[in-house]
Amino acid sequence: MADRTSSSITIEADRAEIMAVIADLESYPSWASGIREVTVEETGPDGRASRARLTFDGGPFSDTVGLAYQWDGDEQVRWELVDKGSVVTGLHGSYRLAPVDGGTEVTYELAVDVRVPMIGMVRRKAEKRIIDSALKGLKRRVEG
Repeated sequence: MADRTSSSITIEADRAEIMAVIADLESYPSWASGIREVTVEETGPDGRASRARLTFDGGPFSDTVGLAYQWDGDEQVRWELVDKGSVVTGLHGSYRLAPVDGGTEVTYELAVDVRVPMIGMVRRKAEKRIIDSALKGLKRRVEG
C-alpha cells in the first residue's frame, strides 16, 4: 500500500458526538460528497459496522467496494478494502479524534490504489481532495 495522505480539522463538539456521525455510515450520502450509497452488511458487538459496501463517484471514477471496519471506542476508526471494485484495488483509511481546546481535532488518513496507472503526485492530490471534502462535510454535519 502506498504512502498515506492525511489532513486534520477542529470540530466544536466532543469525540462521542463526532464519532456517532462517523459511525452512521448509511447517512454518508447526505453529507460526504462523492458517496452515493453505503450499505452496512455486518455489525460488531458495539452495534457499529464491521463490514459495509460503499458506492462512490470520484470525479472520473465511480466504483463499489467492500470495506472492513475496526473501531477503537470514540478515539479512532480504521477501514480497509476487503472486496475490490472495478477501479479501486487497495484502500486503507482512518479517522482519529483527539480532544483539543474548543473541541476535537479530527485527523483523516487515506491511501488508495487504483487499477489505472497514476503518478503518485496525482494520486496524493486526489486523496487530499477526498479528505478535505470529507472533513469539511463532517464539520458541517456535526456543527450544523
